[in-house]
Amino acid sequence: MEHSRVNIAVGIFVLLGLLAMGYLSVQLGRVSFLGGRGYVVTVDFPSVGGLKAGSNVEIAGVEIGRVEKIGLIDYQARVTLRVQAGVKLQEDSIASIKTKGLIGERYIRISPGGSEKIIGPNGKIREVEAPVDFEELLSKYIFGKI
Repeated sequence: MEHSRVNIAVGIFVLLGLLAMGYLSVQLGRVSFLGGRGYVVTVDFPSVGGLKAGSNVEIAGVEIGRVEKIGLIDYQARVTLRVQAGVKLQEDSIASIKTKGLIGERYIRISPGGSEKIIGPNGKIREVEAPVDFEELLSKYIFGKI
């Protein structure tokens, strides 16, 4: 009888440990189930230059969302963003792809506009700033084409 109580206690302890590990994995991995929270906005860039799904979306250095997916539409990169529900983007906002540090990860920075109109769910940011390609700049500098 005593032996089965110990087995049950150990089983419950292991089950609680597995549940805790699963919860931490989801939270630290920033995985969202059932579509996540917030609303979707799309942006078309001529090139995404190293941007990946899961990258940050920021305004004034504050994370407001994530890159949900990247696809190709009419020879342009269509980036789908999931923005937090409380953040309102003006219709004339500008999206640009930036790099954290000199060779750091890529993220999208949104510069707010001054328009009174707000981009709704499934809307589109029309103003973009193409990413700077450091390899191209360096090769132009080295070969004297600047």
